[in-house]
Order: sequence, then structure tokens, then C-alpha cells
Amino acid sequence: MCAHVLVAEDDAMQAELIRRSLLADGHTATVVHDGAAALAAARALRPDLVVLDLMLPVVDGFGVCRTLRGHDPDIPVLMLTARSDEDDVLRGLELGADDYMTKPYSPRELMARIRTVLRRSGRGGAREDPVARAGGIEVDPVRHEVRRDGESVECTPAEFQILLAMAGEPERVFSRRQLLERTRGLDRSSTERAVDVHIMNLRRKIEADPRRPVRLLTVFGVGYKLSGGRG
Repeated sequence: MCAHVLVAEDDAMQAELIRRSLLADGHTATVVHDGAAALAAARALRPDLVVLDLMLPVVDGFGVCRTLRGHDPDIPVLMLTARSDEDDVLRGLELGADDYMTKPYSPRELMARIRTVLRRSGRGGAREDPVARAGGIEVDPVRHEVRRDGESVECTPAEFQILLAMAGEPERVFSRRQLLERTRGLDRSSTERAVDVHIMNLRRKIEADPRRPVRLLTVFGVGYKLSGGRG
């Protein structure tokens, strides 16, 4: 059983431990560190399972689960919580979580729970291509690679998250605030103006002429969008 698992955990060491355990168990994984990034990745990737920490920045785990259930009720969710309070556990289950684990837990137990949830949901078989594509741009969240017309493009973590969100929904106009939320877990001191810098740098990397962009477009008074047409 091979599945693609989205791990939403703001503790970098804990997230890396989960990622390595998933890889060792034959799965692939995408890791994000805040709730807004989790929602963006879930929309772009449609993972087989979301491992969701409750105490996430930007949007907490309850908010992520509520939104996921509104948009895609079939994605299984396994909640992780440092709280043993029964009310929190019940609230998570009422919002649609398929299972929960209380920290601390052993990696072996977590993998066993993940296998059980995947088996119950019927997921984890042949995997659809997780690469987001738009206008000759390919963003691979599993390999963490970006390609422009087949050529590799080096991106910073913030640039990658912005491009992943936009490639997952080509032609959608994102406001600066929405794009900032995609990077908030990477640099919480960023401002909306920092998004303009990321966009400018991305244009240098993916546009033939950054001064006359045909892929990464400005929608004046609103924000930015990634065109689905090839530049």
C-alpha cells in the first residue's frame, strides 16, 4: 500500500520524523508547517491522507479540518494533539477527523494507525500524478522541484509554496494576503510587500522577459495569477 500523505506539523523536527517514517513505510509525503499551507497543498495535491496537528499557526487544525470537510469530505484526516482533554478530541472527531493520536506517540504506532485509516478509506493504491502544471510550469511537491518548459528552476521555499498554490489553480487570482499565508510558516516576519519581491524573483526565473510577463500576471487592484497558457 503506497499513499501520498500530507503532513501538517509546525514542529520541524517532529515533521521530519513523520516524513522519514512515511518514506520508510513505502509512502510519499509533503510537509507543511501552518494551516493555510495545509489547505493550499490539499487543494493542489488531493492527498490520500492528511496527518494534521491541532496547534498549527495561521489556521489551527480545527479550522483546517472544517474547511477540508467542506471542500473534500473524502480525504481521511488523522489528528495529532498534545492535549489529552476529552473535549478537544471529541471536537476533532465531530469535525470529521477519522482518527486521532495524543502526543507523545511512537512512530511505529503512528504508522500502524496510518495503515488502518488508509485501509478503511480504500486509499493508498496506484497514485495519480501529484505534479501541478500550468503554462509550461511544473511544480512537483514530492521531489520539491520546479521546471519551466522541462528545464529545472531553483526556487526558495517561499517561492516554491507560492508557485505550488498558483499552479494548483491556474487562472485563479490570489491576493497578496492569500499568497502571504502560503509562506507564513516559513517566515512569520514577512509582510504583504514581501510577496511582491517573491513575484519579481519568480518572474526572473520563469519568464522569457520578466518586464513583460506572460505567465505570472498582475491583476491590478487584486493580486496575481498564473496563466494556464504557455508563454
